[in-house]
Amino acid sequence: MAKVIPGRYTARMEGDFVVFMIGMRINRLWAVHKWLPVLLAMGPMIKELYTNRKLGFRGTEFSIGWRSVHQVQYWDSYEQLEAYARGGQHLVAWRNFNRKVGTDGTVGIYHETYKVKAGDYECVYGNMPVFGLAKVSEHVAAVGRMETSRRRLGGENEPAVPTPVNPE
Repeated sequence: MAKVIPGRYTARMEGDFVVFMIGMRINRLWAVHKWLPVLLAMGPMIKELYTNRKLGFRGTEFSIGWRSVHQVQYWDSYEQLEAYARGGQHLVAWRNFNRKVGTDGTVGIYHETYKVKAGDYECVYGNMPVFGLAKVSEHVAAVGRMETSRRRLGGENEPAVPTPVNPE
């Protein structure tokens, strides 16, 4: 189990990067022969990515829901993510999915891609193991310029708190 680090921390990443969310949803629970191969296809892809760092993959976080599996992946660039999608284990998995599941509705899949410009992100981790973006970049204390969301995004002063209007 990952060691919990007491306190407040954030992540510092040099340059632009990509956040890629990918997952699957089991739409028909009893169609195990359809969704299990989709689920199992992720292992070889992740192994390939972690063993070949030149591909631009930085790391991933997994989460499991009632009928779904999700990943948040971090990449150096969109171009590297796209190149990976067009070859390797991903192409094998994608072709198998289309041949065996296609549009029959038994298994849902999705992905979302976010291109993040340098400095256009912020995060905070309180009493957490090193996680998410901090795991694939630099894990730093959330103090000084890194203490608040506004400051982490480059702002100077906190906005003034509006005075409540008297309803009388």
